[in-house]
Amino acid sequence: MELPLVVGVDGSDAGLRALDWAVDEAARHGLPLRLVHASQWERYEGVAPPEHAPAEQAIADRVIGTAAERAARRNPEVEISVQVLADDPVTVLLREAPYATAVVLGSKGRGEFADLLLGSVSLSVAARAAHPVVVVRGDKAGLESGHDRVLLGVGDTAPGSPAVRFAFREAEARGCVLDAVRAWRCPAYETADRAERAAGPEHHYEQRASALVDAAVAAEAEEHPAVRVRRTTVEGPAHKVLIRRSAAADLLVLGARHRHGHFGLQLGRVGHAALHHAACPVVVVPRR
Repeated sequence: MELPLVVGVDGSDAGLRALDWAVDEAARHGLPLRLVHASQWERYEGVAPPEHAPAEQAIADRVIGTAAERAARRNPEVEISVQVLADDPVTVLLREAPYATAVVLGSKGRGEFADLLLGSVSLSVAARAAHPVVVVRGDKAGLESGHDRVLLGVGDTAPGSPAVRFAFREAEARGCVLDAVRAWRCPAYETADRAERAAGPEHHYEQRASALVDAAVAAEAEEHPAVRVRRTTVEGPAHKVLIRRSAAADLLVLGARHRHGHFGLQLGRVGHAALHHAACPVVVVPRR
């Protein structure tokens, strides 16, 4: 049996949009759905009598119950399980990640400032999880899969990478185009021998980017012959290229190699920018 999609629910508007997206995704792949809510009301147990359950417990039960009802109404065929877990949201979701096909969460949680582009929980989980994390964001067309296109950002991706496999699986399940995109730039200080590279250094970098795209998708393209793959190279900064193209995509798939910084594990520039600004849901698939 395949692992479930795990959805972090908190009752926020962004969380409800993520829940709806996850129900559709679970139905698309025939996966069970596991709804989890982080609450620390258990610390009150033994302090107050059972008939005076703390407000936190009542809120937790209401949030998880409402989410389950909403999911069941959206698609009664999807198998749903629920659980309230006693810990902070980041710890709960990171603990669930190894037992999930992917962890799905909204771009912002309850109580976070309206002008924030991305909530702290979403960023922390995406930056630290060793398994796929989907942050659901974007416009109505993207959330409802109205573009019929999965966008794969091809970075320094080895053939057969988890991100490439994830992208092909999504495109096949959706019956849509896989747009594999590699951004490239020609350094300003380029002094390549123009006699050797008659077309100029720009041609060299574009050709190199094209070869990297071909190598990245070759094996999975053979495994998934029904998937239509469009290989594209674009001159420009990768984060700007992918954010711009996300406006015409239903899902942006990114590979990520977590790096250590002053504040622990961090995403690279492309992943960080996409999670803040992409016009469609973003899945971060860590490299092993």
